Amino acid sequence: MQSPAQPRTLARHLADHVGDQVRLAGWVHRRRRLAALTFLVVRDRSGLAQVVVRDEDVRRQLDGLGEESTIEVRGTVTSADQAPGGVEVIDAVIEELGAPAQTPVVALWRPGLDATLPILLDHAATTWRHPRRQAVWQLAAASMRGFRDTLHRAHYTEITTPKVVAAATESGASVFELDWFGRPAYLAQSPQFYKQTMVGVFERVFEVGPVFRAEPHGTARHLAQYTSLDAELGFVHDHRDVLAALRDCLAGMLEAIGSDAEQAVELLGTRVPEVPAQIPTIHFREALRLVGAPDDEPDLAPEHERALGGWALAEHGSDFLAVEGYPAAKRAFYTHPQPDDPRWTNSFDLLFRGLELVSGGQRLHRYDDYIRALELRGESLAPYETYLDVFRRGIPPHGGFAVGLERWTAQLVGAANIREVTLFPRDLHRLTP
Repeated sequence: MQSPAQPRTLARHLADHVGDQVRLAGWVHRRRRLAALTFLVVRDRSGLAQVVVRDEDVRRQLDGLGEESTIEVRGTVTSADQAPGGVEVIDAVIEELGAPAQTPVVALWRPGLDATLPILLDHAATTWRHPRRQAVWQLAAASMRGFRDTLHRAHYTEITTPKVVAAATESGASVFELDWFGRPAYLAQSPQFYKQTMVGVFERVFEVGPVFRAEPHGTARHLAQYTSLDAELGFVHDHRDVLAALRDCLAGMLEAIGSDAEQAVELLGTRVPEVPAQIPTIHFREALRLVGAPDDEPDLAPEHERALGGWALAEHGSDFLAVEGYPAAKRAFYTHPQPDDPRWTNSFDLLFRGLELVSGGQRLHRYDDYIRALELRGESLAPYETYLDVFRRGIPPHGGFAVGLERWTAQLVGAANIREVTLFPRDLHRLTP
């Protein structure tokens, strides 16, 4: 009977195995050949391990392996103060796990990654291997886990919704149309209609998934496809209940970053914000006054958001600011009006360090209110027939929000362009890789 394979040891665990024979597996991160020995640095998912090779046959074998070749190393762990983690592997035997890799387009062993954005994106399969690039996505991955865990603890049900739909969610001008067996269909701009429908089933639901916007933006803050962290909850009093739920999600996301991605935070030098127990909130009218904008301004411009972010930090010591009461003319038809003045809405945008991160609010929940809202906008009821019928079936007062994962991550790490934190961006010009 064949003996079982030796268990694999990760780089970060080598210090626990001084004196032991171990088996490493990973990528050739760097080689440095000296007169009598070769230093090999192996990278795996946990970090870097130094291997010292003195055997001439093994050194010649390494000479033929380019950086990023996949290998297995067997050897003995010994203490070495100058090595990563204070240990190194000696008496190494190397097994090649594939053909020698081609030379990478960037030097992944350098501490920084000095490459233009097109190089980063065109060669994403390689450039994402750099430890600093990996650290960026570790923050995003931890954020998603924290979002999910927070809502699971609050008894939300995770749902999945169609990404091909029969009608636009927001407006017909910003949807991708496709052929669905001879019928027109669209890529979903949002899971909004389905979230509201499922509030009628589970009361509290959430989804993490892609959304699509056919808006020809070429800015540093927009993508045609991005990841949306959506939540919807029933039996709310108004949009402030929704904002409180959002606050808890953000706190949970940051808590997960602290527990899952501490090394990534340290490597990137990221300033992790604190979420106040109650997020500072101002009305849209007050926001216009603070930034010196006209009273009839329908929305906040990017420079207004930046100014408000500075004000929130100076006045409240907060990286977060909620602006509530946006004009009804600038919100989707399903947004609940402000009860004492229907010109405004029970909705909000959350600014994070001076950039809009989240839109949310209370929704209409009565069928007759939907009919009036669509008629006032001069929109046909026909495209929304299935959606509207839901509100004949007893939907409670409800609301929700959506966080853009890539925008959140970009602001967190201070990226100049949202594409820097997106694994494979899709925008006006990019469909590959």
